[in-house]
Amino acid sequence: MSTAVAGVALAACVAACALGGLRWLRVAQREHYLAGSASRFARRWWASGALDASLALAGVAGACASVVEPAAACATALVAAAGPLGLGLRGRTAPLAWTRRLRTAAAALALAVAIVVGAAAAAAGGLAPAVVAAAFCAVLVPVLLDAVLALLSPFEERVAARFVQAAAERVRRVAPTVVAITGSYGKTTTKGYVAHLLATSRTVVASPRSFNNRAGLARTVNELLVPGTDVLVAEMGTYGVGEIAALCSWLPPTISVITAIGPVHLERFKSLDTTLRAKSEITERAEVSVLNVDDERLAALAGRLEGAGRRVVRCSALDSRADVALVAQDGGAVLYRRGVLVGTAGLPGGGAVPALSNVACALGVAFALGVEDGTALERIASLPVAANRLEATTSPSGVTVLDDTYNSNPAGAALALAALERVGRPGGRRVVVTPGMVELGPLQASENARFATSAGSVATDVVVVGRTNRRALEKGLATARESGLAVTVHRQPTRDAAVAFVRAELGPGDAVLYENDLPDHYP
Repeated sequence: MSTAVAGVALAACVAACALGGLRWLRVAQREHYLAGSASRFARRWWASGALDASLALAGVAGACASVVEPAAACATALVAAAGPLGLGLRGRTAPLAWTRRLRTAAAALALAVAIVVGAAAAAAGGLAPAVVAAAFCAVLVPVLLDAVLALLSPFEERVAARFVQAAAERVRRVAPTVVAITGSYGKTTTKGYVAHLLATSRTVVASPRSFNNRAGLARTVNELLVPGTDVLVAEMGTYGVGEIAALCSWLPPTISVITAIGPVHLERFKSLDTTLRAKSEITERAEVSVLNVDDERLAALAGRLEGAGRRVVRCSALDSRADVALVAQDGGAVLYRRGVLVGTAGLPGGGAVPALSNVACALGVAFALGVEDGTALERIASLPVAANRLEATTSPSGVTVLDDTYNSNPAGAALALAALERVGRPGGRRVVVTPGMVELGPLQASENARFATSAGSVATDVVVVGRTNRRALEKGLATARESGLAVTVHRQPTRDAAVAFVRAELGPGDAVLYENDLPDHYP
């Protein structure tokens, strides 16, 4: 064996570890540094197409062959540095941000590679074992990164605890009424509705955008909660049992809201019963629980809470007998309180009718805090539209655009298709641009196929973006076409390519729905 060849192979593999590390660190950052996320996405990417799968096999084969011939590690280095194809180092929609936490993870990953390679050289002696170790490190960078993230987790917990403690002290000092909102979907929209309905009578601070985890809520409190704030509206998200309970331990809600229980994040929750258990933690400390009882699981939860002597506000878009009901009627909605007609409410214009159950939940909060019926009715007509959540605009070329790119759930997708059908003009093209929905666990393929079939009944064209859900979406569209629907199917590799297609193809009188948008760490 030539020492020079072994040296080149070792250098190539170390460089590949560095490049691959940047790629998978970006994925880990996007996935909130959850241990296991890098490996999970690595499996998705390497299995997403025949070319990537072939490259993965070549990379593993090169690492194995390096045991006999160190030069073979160069092939592994090339694969690890360049692939998987399409997962860039810099990022288009989710660029790498060199935060303190990322720098810590990157340094720890580099140290882990150095330890593995150095230990191999020390244990077996010579350069050849180091080459083999470096080749396998290049192949297994996502696995090494996940191990590093797991080891760093206790340290990061201690770092975060300082910010949480400061936030807890500020909450105690300012003493706002805390309205905590969770749900499988509708959280951000309902948060905006609550803030809007209370704005005429209270000083309100709402957690911005989707700041719904511990870090985001601690930042909201530390930066935005000032003396004189009457109400803090806090969106609370979760990936598992115990997380919302931990949030409520330092940000205890006076009023809790659960908007819906559905298959979002089912990949992590595994079952809707577990989803309910995790979300219902938000009610444990609350004086009042506002629940969307159109959801059968939440209706059952309402009964259990009332049986335990807790105060519950039942909200509905279907049952006028609920404590607060907002029922669709003649392009607007009718408000009832416990079966008694309150009045008719105008809804925001633009073609994108809001989910009335979300509005009903927001009204439930407003009424619990003393907002008058007449004030609430007046405010409904000017409810804000959350950015990128069924936001209706008209492009300079005259195309009606429905931006629902922050939605990834079946119920919201159905509302979006209904909106597209309403705004579409006779003779005009109606286009759906979508990569499909993710994190639906075992339901992901079937829900995407079902959505595509429904899209085929509304749209003239469907643009399938990326590879993540392509098979399921095209299966659903094939079903639509077999039933006689004349929907045209297009493939585009990225959202940018899909937007370019729309701009080139559509004109005045046409309409397009952008349904969900996966960040570019998805294939």
